[in-house]
Amino acid sequence: MTVADLHVHTTNSDGTLTLGTLAPAAERADLAAVAVTDHDRLHPDLADGVSTLDGITVIHGIELRVETPVQRIDLLGYGVERTDDLQGLVDHLQADRVERARAIVECVEDRLGVDLAVPFEPGVGRPHIARAIADSEADVGYDDAFDGLIGDGDPCYVSRDIPPFADGARILSGACDVVGLAHPFRYPHPETALEWTRELDAVEVAYPYGREVDVEPAARLAREHDLLMTGGSDAHDETLGLAGLDGEAFEQFRRSAGI
Repeated sequence: MTVADLHVHTTNSDGTLTLGTLAPAAERADLAAVAVTDHDRLHPDLADGVSTLDGITVIHGIELRVETPVQRIDLLGYGVERTDDLQGLVDHLQADRVERARAIVECVEDRLGVDLAVPFEPGVGRPHIARAIADSEADVGYDDAFDGLIGDGDPCYVSRDIPPFADGARILSGACDVVGLAHPFRYPHPETALEWTRELDAVEVAYPYGREVDVEPAARLAREHDLLMTGGSDAHDETLGLAGLDGEAFEQFRRSAGI
């Protein structure tokens, strides 16, 4: 039985959950713990690395995208402390996200002849733009926006600044109790992604890939190299617990991480 969902997004990045709806969503899923891991951003209302919200253990985390020579991968940091290095990095990344969103929106508006209601503020990302496109007068749905308009390589795609692995991992390690690799089998080259775990503390094993995936290589790597196993739903809505840790695995995570 899943008791901890360690990969959840809120309106602080591109999710729909708020801290006000987090505990009820966790209760509906029979969860005891949730990690808030917003993209490239710290949650302004989570002052501590671990707190309690209406009886639910809330772990303050972050999901940070980094660049490797082969591909981009995502790192999950848990038990965040607001160091100067981490705050400086996320401030830079959020400023870059805002400018990127402005450029994408300008391109889409010119191309489709519509006005988009997009909030140009920290946390903004392509999902916000896709939702605005779907809500506009353009005959383009949310998925279609990513498939032909603002997706990678599409006419209105604009790249964003992404730190190299070495910098991202170093800064996260200086600010978090645990740093792990997120969803290793989502990347074009899973084996290469898993190689980076030798420089990390953990690897996300439980994850709802939406297809049949053999996660044993990640679990085996964790056992062989004494890595923590994490797991989560990567929820961007209010449905939690689609993947995560059972009671025994979460207790091991808590003990090892000091959370």
